[in-house]
Amino acid sequence: MSDLTRIALLQMTTGIDPDANARIIAEGMERAAGEGAAMVFTPEMALLLDRNRKRAAEHVVPEVNNRQLAQLRECAARLGVWLALGSLPVQRLEDERWANRSLVIDDKGEIRARYDKIHMFDVSLASGESWRESAQYAPGEQVVVVPDTPVGRLGLAVCYDIRFPALFEALGRAKCDCISIPAAFTVPTGKAHWHLLQRARAVEASAYVVAAAQVGEHEDGRKTYGHSLVVDPWGEVALDMGETASGQPGLASLDPHRIAEVRAQLPSLANRRDLPR
Repeated sequence: MSDLTRIALLQMTTGIDPDANARIIAEGMERAAGEGAAMVFTPEMALLLDRNRKRAAEHVVPEVNNRQLAQLRECAARLGVWLALGSLPVQRLEDERWANRSLVIDDKGEIRARYDKIHMFDVSLASGESWRESAQYAPGEQVVVVPDTPVGRLGLAVCYDIRFPALFEALGRAKCDCISIPAAFTVPTGKAHWHLLQRARAVEASAYVVAAAQVGEHEDGRKTYGHSLVVDPWGEVALDMGETASGQPGLASLDPHRIAEVRAQLPSLANRRDLPR
């Protein structure tokens, strides 16, 4: 990453029809490419968001058999842009459980990296919302960093992962230039913690954070917070897309000199020490 890199975020209200969702992403990629974006970021569960797991199961297939994913790979190659597909549900080959999988696709349509969400969202909120992600999804086990992307060294996380500092310590150790944290945050947790956590993770890693988010009222009945963000290494918010899904990509420019400046001014990564256990 030698000069300013233009990126685009798609803030979505993903529904229960993967074909419709894929069309929205492809249209957003077209617009983003027209605006000069080198890389496009989508939210968690961008291709299918459906809490009715029996209905969703009709569309959850092994990665190699996912028709919408193949279409988006072709779109990336045709447009010559990278795509950080926030995540999609994938049928694992090891057992009957699913993976919440984030994919990085390059400008040739090749899959450069896969990251399965490590931390499962198993919570009961005061609002009455209850979620048990681990009932269907298997947690991932690997920290993933993608070298040589348009945004430099890209670290991958998904939504609830943001609450677990050990993952971000590992990404900090890996000297990521940027960390992607796609999400489908609930409204109560979003209002309380979204901006706080995203800014903290950027400061800890002295890196950009790009957080494409779901927003609004979804076909499956849930409501998500929105506010897709780009946060710079000093914790300053460079982009906040608010609470609407306009279909128009949010655009931002990432500056590698800003990363170097912050790390020279406040070298927390270099000063970190291992604590006794």
